[in-house]
Parts: sequence; C-alpha cells; structure tokens
Amino acid sequence: MAWDFVVAKGDLRRTEFRDAAPAPLNDGEVRLAIESFALTANNITYAVFGEMMKYWDFFPGPDGFGRVPVWGHARVEASAHPDIAVGQRFYGYWPMSTHLTVLAKPGKTGFTDAAPHRQHLAVVYNQYQAVGDDDGLEAHKALLQPLFITSFLIEDQFDENGFYGAASVILSSASSKTAIGLAALLKRRGGVKIVGLTSPRNKAFVEGLGFYDAVVLYDDLASAPIEGPAAFVDFAGDAAVLASVHNRFADDLKASILVGGTHWEAPRAQAALPGPTPAFFFAPDRMAKRRQDWAPGEFERRYGAAWSGFVADAPQWLTVETGQGREAVQAAYLAQVDGGTPADVGVVLRP
Repeated sequence: MAWDFVVAKGDLRRTEFRDAAPAPLNDGEVRLAIESFALTANNITYAVFGEMMKYWDFFPGPDGFGRVPVWGHARVEASAHPDIAVGQRFYGYWPMSTHLTVLAKPGKTGFTDAAPHRQHLAVVYNQYQAVGDDDGLEAHKALLQPLFITSFLIEDQFDENGFYGAASVILSSASSKTAIGLAALLKRRGGVKIVGLTSPRNKAFVEGLGFYDAVVLYDDLASAPIEGPAAFVDFAGDAAVLASVHNRFADDLKASILVGGTHWEAPRAQAALPGPTPAFFFAPDRMAKRRQDWAPGEFERRYGAAWSGFVADAPQWLTVETGQGREAVQAAYLAQVDGGTPADVGVVLRP
C-alpha cells in the first residue's frame, strides 16, 4: 500500500500516515518508488522553516499538514517519458512517502522535476541525479551530501571574505553533521582556530573527531579561552546561544552567520545585539552565485574534490542505523524531533 507520512505544520510531534493510491501517468510523468532516505536534524529544520523558506511547497500535503523533505534514492516504477526507463535509479529530494510522481525534464546527468508547483522554488532541490547500484557508501552519501554542500559553500564564503579577519571561527551545535563538515574543511585549509560549542553529552564525540581545535560547553562560553577577533556560525538557532556569543565578543565579533535550527524549540526572538547583525545563510543562493562566478564545470570540480575526501572518511565516525516500514519511520522522526538520535549515528529508512 502506498502512503505519505504527514506532519501537522503547527505541531511537529503530531503525525499521520495517509494512504496514497498512485494516479495514472500523464505524458512526460514518471512515478518513482522511494527505496531509502536519510533522516537528520536538517530535515527537522526543513519543517521548522517550512513556511518561511517554502519547504512545505515541494510536496504539498492535506490541509494543515506538510510532507517533510528528505534526501535519498528511488527507482522508476512506471514511466510515461520516452527517455526515462523503468528500473532506473535516482538520488535526490523526496517526501517521506513510498512514491513520488514527477514531470521529468531529462538533462545530462539525470532529470529536473518540471511540475508547475515547484517552479518558484530553488532549482537545486528539483534536480535528480542518475545513479547505479549501491557502492557501499550510498547511506553515508544520503546522510551527508545535502549537508556537506552547505558546509562547502559556507567555507567558500569565509575564504572569499578573508575569514572576515577572524582568528577563531566558532560553530554552535558542533556535533551536527553540517558543522562537522565545515570544521573538517576549515581544518584542512588552516589559518584559523576552530571552536566547537556543544552539550555535555556530545563533548567526547566532538573532541574525538579531531576537526576542532577547542570544544567548549555552552555554559562555559563566557569564560572559555577563545582568541579574538572571532566569527560565529550558528547551527543551533537558539537565541540564548546567539546572544551569549555576541555579548562575549561584541565588536570583536566580525561575522555572525545563521544556518540551522537544531535547537528548534529554543526561543528565536532576539533583542538588539552588540556586534554585527546576524545574517541568514541560504545555500542555493550561494551556489547560484558561484556557478556564475566560476567557469563551467569549476563548481563541480571544486566541490567533488572536497566531498570525495570527506565521505571516504565518514564511516570512521558515523555509524548507519536502518529501519523499515511505517512504525520505524514514525519512531525515527519523533526521535529526531526530540533530539534523541546520538551524534555518531545516521538513520536511513526504507519506506
């Protein structure tokens, strides 16, 4: 039985399964059976910012409910497009569902979903890449690739701006996969101290990664020995953490970049802060800029070189746990909402 997993937009802990009988295909449409998808804190961020950033618009749900986007792999189950064959596999952006029907527009490496309701949305989310069978790293790729591209783009922005003149770069939610990717890239480049902010339960894990020069508990930030000037990248989305960094460094804080919302239930309302005005980072905009700035193929070359080294080492610190079926999907989602998934675990689900 085909189904959609839906989440109440006003209460992310309220979930339902809705049966979804596939409709006959129109010309150019392709129905894909979703084989597996990764579930991380990033997907909860999609839900938290679903209205503001239009994440709910990709896969419309019933009134009051949304379908949380995820990254993973699917296989063509039925095709009404002459250039896309039954059995082909694709990596990309899916709903938490058993199936997705797209209006396929084939390209060099896959296809774009040309469905009218997706045309006002960032194109990077509408592109699907043709892939072969699992190469042994498929689960790690699904878990990390959507996050690492954000890490890569933030590090590129730092490089373009001379690291804003900072001696230290501070990352909140240092155990999150996007922060880990950024820390790894900054460590490889060198030239700045990388400071990770984390909770007591994740401190040992973060220290063991070897990407951070210092690991500081949130409660110790005010007195921790951190060299200034500093730049801050906020993956937590917690107003109290943001304020503590700004109050600690004030005018010695040279950049404040907002990325995620791992502390999604923490207050976001913010009084005036000393230092720079926090600026929201939106990866698709940065990607579009670099594709214009650089020669054709240069973005893919630079990103590919950074990504291949990072994913090859990922099994050393990230253990993959799998689940299958409705109960597993619901349990994993609720655990992620409540922050119960260990930092060294990546969850991959099969509908």
